[in-house]
Amino acid sequence: MTALVDTNVLVYRFDPRDPAKQRVARELLREGIERDTLRLPHQAIVEFIQAVSRPLGRGKASLLARPDALREAEELLAQFEVLYPTESLLRTAIRAVATYQLDWLDAHLWAYAEHYGLQEIVSEDFSDGQLIGTVQIRNPFKTQDEPKAAP
Repeated sequence: MTALVDTNVLVYRFDPRDPAKQRVARELLREGIERDTLRLPHQAIVEFIQAVSRPLGRGKASLLARPDALREAEELLAQFEVLYPTESLLRTAIRAVATYQLDWLDAHLWAYAEHYGLQEIVSEDFSDGQLIGTVQIRNPFKTQDEPKAAP
């Protein structure tokens, strides 16, 4: 099954503050490259650069220096099929905000999956197991002990 990857998975790959999530993100992305089963929305690459290159707090460094973040973004462009927004996709996102009560960025991410016919979004920003339209949500960081959300 081909899935859409949310920004948080890309960021956790470089975030040593949570080694378990970092390991999961690295394994998921490596497997996605090997099997060609993951797609990245343009939105995730833009958000990735911002998220990893901003300071983690007052007086703290960022996860990556700006040049390293840009280099990693170039690598993502080379390693994954990147999906770009269209007018139809944007209209789908607008309808998703009203229909599913999603915030704009989540609706926009969901619209990529819906528009491009992807069956799954890999993200921790939704409820694991949730079905939105025709798209299933999978949280790769969820522990086995936690119950799944009702669809």
